[in-house]
Amino acid sequence: MLNLHDALKQADIDPALKEVLDTIASTCKSIGGKLRGGALSGVYGSESSENVQGEVQKKLDVVANALLKHALLNNRHVAGVASEEEDDVIGGGDEGRYLVTFDPLDGSSNIDINVSVGTIFSILPSPKPGSQITMDDFLQAGHQQVAAGYVLYGPAITLVLTTGQGVDMYALDYDGDFYQTHANISVPDSTQEFAINMSNQRFWEEPMQAYVGDLLLGEDGPIGKRFNMRWVASMVAEVHRILTRGGIFMYPWDKRDPAKPGKLRLMYEGNPMSFLIEQAGGAASTTRMPIMDVQPKQIHERVSVVLGAKEEVARVDQYHQNA
Repeated sequence: MLNLHDALKQADIDPALKEVLDTIASTCKSIGGKLRGGALSGVYGSESSENVQGEVQKKLDVVANALLKHALLNNRHVAGVASEEEDDVIGGGDEGRYLVTFDPLDGSSNIDINVSVGTIFSILPSPKPGSQITMDDFLQAGHQQVAAGYVLYGPAITLVLTTGQGVDMYALDYDGDFYQTHANISVPDSTQEFAINMSNQRFWEEPMQAYVGDLLLGEDGPIGKRFNMRWVASMVAEVHRILTRGGIFMYPWDKRDPAKPGKLRLMYEGNPMSFLIEQAGGAASTTRMPIMDVQPKQIHERVSVVLGAKEEVARVDQYHQNA
């Protein structure tokens, strides 16, 4: 079997990018080790602090963020990092060629109940190597990403990665290496499975309510087929299911906070997951435009997310265009 190091060595990518990806993979092994200890590791529970989003931080949010930040800022190829848990961007090496954004622990509300969580990352080119970075340097549309991926901490620790040449999947073996288990993953164009937080239904826009309502009508509705619903409350787990067996995932705008265009963050959730899904043949939309076409205005910008099977994403877009 091909391990991650050899797979990256064979790929036609910048050796500096390979080193950045190696750093991320190695650090995620350490995060996975903290999770494996469960309650015995002392990382369950919450801190007394909140992050920049106003969310109470879990202990492992803080630990995972510190591990990634330290490792990446000590990589000479990283010009700077931005994290869900940091107020502002942080500069790295003056000669670094890459910027890294990350959600150190997606789905952290699941930690204390031992349900899947993950790390999401996105890598962008630094627009001005050799100069001190600013937030503006990070504000690049998703199509500028040179690599993206996530690590799922589940029954197995799994790395899913794209460098713009398709999507590959790796499993962490007992010897401490990631080995390739799937290459050139493909998302089926159609599906009969959807993931959305139904408890928010009354707050959605009318087109989204109409679409999900038609899904629930099954064979008797206008879509003409029965759908199953899934919800894990972890974007990594939801996207992993889509890359494994297909489906559609939705976290739309809702009127609880009308000023926010969505809940999920564009730079380190929406964009990297959209890159993965599109590289696997799926689609990703805000319901109005492709997610990776959005020009970010700030590092913690939020976005509505609909991604997965091409046919269903197009159908959701159509419901909104017809409204």
